[in-house]
Amino acid sequence: MVLGVDYYPEQWPEAMLEADLQRMVELGCNVIRIGEFAWHRMEPREGAYDFSFFDRVIAMAKRKGLRVIFGTPTATPPAWLIHKHPDVLSQFETGAPRAFGGRHVYCFSSIIYRSYCEKIVTALARHYRDEKTILAWQVDNELGHEGSDLCWCPRCRSAFQGYLQKRFRGDIHALNATYGTDFWNHTYNDFSEIPLPAPTIATHNPALRLDFERFLSENIRSFCNFQAELLRREIPGAVVIHDFPGGGLGKHVDYSALAACLDRVAYNNYPVWGGQKEPLPPSEIAFGLDYIRGLKGENFWVTEAIMGAQGHEVTGFLPRPNQAKMWSWQAVARGCEGLLYFRYRGATKGAEQFCYGLLDADNVPRRRFFEAQAFFRSVKEYEDVLTAPVHSDIAMLYDYDSLASFRIQQQSILLDVEREMKRLHSVFFKHGQMVDIIPARRDFSGYKLVVVPHLMITDEDFARRLHGYVQRGGVVVVTYRTAVKDRDNNLVFGKVIPVDMNELLGLYVEETESVQEFDCLPLAGEHKATAGVFRDMIVPTTAQVLYRYDDPFYRTYAAITVNDFGQGAAFYLGTTPDRAVLTQVLTMAMERAGLNHELLPEGVETVVRRGADRAVRLVINHNAHSTEAFGRTMQPFEVAVLPE
Repeated sequence: MVLGVDYYPEQWPEAMLEADLQRMVELGCNVIRIGEFAWHRMEPREGAYDFSFFDRVIAMAKRKGLRVIFGTPTATPPAWLIHKHPDVLSQFETGAPRAFGGRHVYCFSSIIYRSYCEKIVTALARHYRDEKTILAWQVDNELGHEGSDLCWCPRCRSAFQGYLQKRFRGDIHALNATYGTDFWNHTYNDFSEIPLPAPTIATHNPALRLDFERFLSENIRSFCNFQAELLRREIPGAVVIHDFPGGGLGKHVDYSALAACLDRVAYNNYPVWGGQKEPLPPSEIAFGLDYIRGLKGENFWVTEAIMGAQGHEVTGFLPRPNQAKMWSWQAVARGCEGLLYFRYRGATKGAEQFCYGLLDADNVPRRRFFEAQAFFRSVKEYEDVLTAPVHSDIAMLYDYDSLASFRIQQQSILLDVEREMKRLHSVFFKHGQMVDIIPARRDFSGYKLVVVPHLMITDEDFARRLHGYVQRGGVVVVTYRTAVKDRDNNLVFGKVIPVDMNELLGLYVEETESVQEFDCLPLAGEHKATAGVFRDMIVPTTAQVLYRYDDPFYRTYAAITVNDFGQGAAFYLGTTPDRAVLTQVLTMAMERAGLNHELLPEGVETVVRRGADRAVRLVINHNAHSTEAFGRTMQPFEVAVLPE
């Protein structure tokens, strides 16, 4: 396993280097992560490359038996570059440039910036092409984070127009027809007339806005791939990674497209951040890990795991004794086979002074250091099973275009697709089921149960694949706002929703309603219940009704159904039901899929991992109190690894 810390030696006196690295060895590290914010140290003036400092760092690491993950430094351009070329800065939607002084302030469309990136990455790779101490190369840092996935500069407008010209093969009439630009008199005579969808009165065309979302994503993907290919060109066999920040489903970049450029996916896992009263619920942390594992369908690394409180301006919640160590175990349980703590020692200067590391500014090892040390020692005992592939019987599907469609037209002020996905995922979490969260374009035929939440944009190919899956014995759970629009973010003429899925689901939706409460809709079925957010007025054709709406106007319409189709079954949620009903329906789906499941005690997580020669069950108590689970008393934040 890859075990280590994030280290920023350029931020400390060089005289501390050997003692720092020796202590990392004592901690149990076998790798350090360096370089990602050190462009000026490598190129203090344009063209004057100086890698001597990192030569010494790497040489000392080698003597201590430590390997290195080296980051390309392009997330933070040096001041001299911005001073010479201020136009490489990205712009806010007002047209004002982002100021030098933060990070990720460059525009992905800037050819000038890419040329400087090409020079520093090439020089760096050539200098270290034969350095075997370098285990992997990290491209940039947290691409698309903190709003850096958006830019409204003239460069981006020109690039966006070029993107559309290529997409429509130079045919402006085809674009007009696809977008329906007769609406509001938006017809274009030339691609040069097309605006960026900056704020206006009312709103821009949804098809235009979706293409802008695609452009933003492709711009970042090409930037990532451009660096990855530079590294591979100079260093054949280089392992190229990227450290993804959390919240990927809400960003203007398709993480799965970035992942396709990489040899390995890495994740910066922050269960709590500054200003949060308490950490994320355990199921939401698990959701993030499952999503990252799903980007390539492979095990991953965590390049930033926390042990101390975090925050830039507002310092954060301090993980309780053994709580952060527990999160480390949770990560490896769900497919993390390399984990590095952020950071070795907290900074004394700069913007992250309140992002606490394993050591504080006094440089004295205390609880957090020893907890990390204990984790490193313990986890190595299970390396064989924790580096084996994760097995899941359930897949949850998502689609970048669909997520973007909801950003463009939310429809209900309460409809947050990521939150709805987490609600569904939490039921499986509570029943000890692993879930692969994967792009809808991926093959899902090998799963026993597939969940399709709010897949707004679909096409005939997807519908055909879903039909075939259920026909052959699969079980699917589909939610409202699925199969509503075509690939251009337009409603489909002449078909009822869910488009091309009426036979599969045994129903059609006659009308829809957005509601602005979570529990305003009474339901009648096996139990009295409530629902909210949205509702489809479902007319069953062959589907069995599980719940109906129980109000005077809409009692004739179904709310939740199940349909036998071929050898399988298709469930449909026409609304967001309360927790009890959601659990009931998903439990029915699990049983229909033949999945063994058990209701776990509150706050307890369990994962079974199987290697070639043995299997273990990890039992994790997320509670701040003792809990009975699996025949033993679990102490607060305790993790037990049991033979399976």
